[in-house]
Amino acid sequence: MSSNKPRVALIGTGGTISSIGKDPLDLVDYPDGSRKMEVDEVLEKFDLLKEFAEPVPIRFRAVGSTHIGPADWLDLARTITKAAADDPSIAGFVITHGTASAEETVYFLNLTLKIDQPVVVVGAQRPSTGISTDAAINLVNATRTAADPASRGMGALLMLNDEIQAAREVTKTSTLRMQTFRSPDFGVLGHVDGDGVYYYRAPLRRRMPDVEFDVSGLTDLPRVDIVPCYAGADGTAVEAYIAAGAKGLISAGFAPGLLTPAQDAAFDAAVAQGITVVQASRAGSGRVPHRKALIPRGFVSADNLNPQKARVLLMVALAHTTNLDDLRRIFAEY
Repeated sequence: MSSNKPRVALIGTGGTISSIGKDPLDLVDYPDGSRKMEVDEVLEKFDLLKEFAEPVPIRFRAVGSTHIGPADWLDLARTITKAAADDPSIAGFVITHGTASAEETVYFLNLTLKIDQPVVVVGAQRPSTGISTDAAINLVNATRTAADPASRGMGALLMLNDEIQAAREVTKTSTLRMQTFRSPDFGVLGHVDGDGVYYYRAPLRRRMPDVEFDVSGLTDLPRVDIVPCYAGADGTAVEAYIAAGAKGLISAGFAPGLLTPAQDAAFDAAVAQGITVVQASRAGSGRVPHRKALIPRGFVSADNLNPQKARVLLMVALAHTTNLDDLRRIFAEY
């Protein structure tokens, strides 16, 4: 007998939301060796979401998010795309994910998916077995968000703590607090309350499904590394990453995008070797302005992307072009 509720695909990757601690007070040590539930087990444990949707569980991974990398992103994008094509009745997708790297995964999906259905990444700050776990409410609210027609066109979303965040803007800001995810410059897109899903603004930068990147045939992405700036930093990290095969480097500079003299020299040498350098800031918010000194040096401004988001965009972009003008346009549009 068919349900009148929207069908929502639930794809599991693991993370705290699927973790089983040794007891209800295990809120810290569970990442070290605890078992991660498969997505159908998560659904069985938190079956309240069936009040709002007909879930379609899809097994993918059951690992901590520190294990998730670019090859997994590509595989996840293919999994979502195939599921959407195979079952057009699916109204939306929920991706359970660890919070450590969720902001990178959700931004990758935002840059590469070409489906109309909403895609919502969700996690938890406390394991499923923990006292006062947020796993259940987050999973229910993510399902409600994915099933809501208002979520279409918003790009990939991250939902935690009743707050809906834009993929491009959201970042993890606290190790343990429930309100860890913030969008520093612009704030949340909306909230999920007991009486519904409510949006108050929409993203303006290019986002799924209106994206130019085709990653369907890729098995990995070009290597891009992040180089931190700090008092007295030299060019050692720059040289090491290039030796390791980096095709691009993200400079996490002093605000608003400045470097030590030794790093300046090292990055100039990198550009001369054909390495793409994107200038970001370690500040946590704010734009890296298009200073006159950056343009002739061949640098790309990260705009207001944090270093980890800039890395994701550069990896995707370098898989399609190495042209400096194209890369500058991409960072201005996405």
